[in-house]
Amino acid sequence: MKIIVRSKNITPSEAIGDFIEEKIGGLKKFIDLLRKDGKIGKPTVKVFVEIEKETRHHKKGPYFRAEAQVYLSGRTLRVEAKGEDLKTAIVEVKNEMQQEIKKYKLRKIDLEQRDARSIKNSKYPTSNN
Repeated sequence: MKIIVRSKNITPSEAIGDFIEEKIGGLKKFIDLLRKDGKIGKPTVKVFVEIEKETRHHKKGPYFRAEAQVYLSGRTLRVEAKGEDLKTAIVEVKNEMQQEIKKYKLRKIDLEQRDARSIKNSKYPTSNN
């Protein structure tokens, strides 16, 4: 998994970069589960993370924004979060992206089961006599 970080109105420190790598890198196990099930065929998954300070003059309020995009086969997952602290926004993005990946996996499994069920029903029709 390759993590690409972009920033606006902030010069990210090395500590923030390491924090992003640690938190967003934790999503790798969920993406690998999709690959193990054969749902995505791309060898490397790219995750684009954008962090920004929305305004330069406010002193309080949720003015830090973090956004993450994961490109999977057939679907792009995008999550955005705002917070008073940059690290809080990054953690919130990670948690929301984790939920989105789980929903994507369950949706794929449900579609496969639905297709298998329809094939089974067409092969062995039930008679109502």
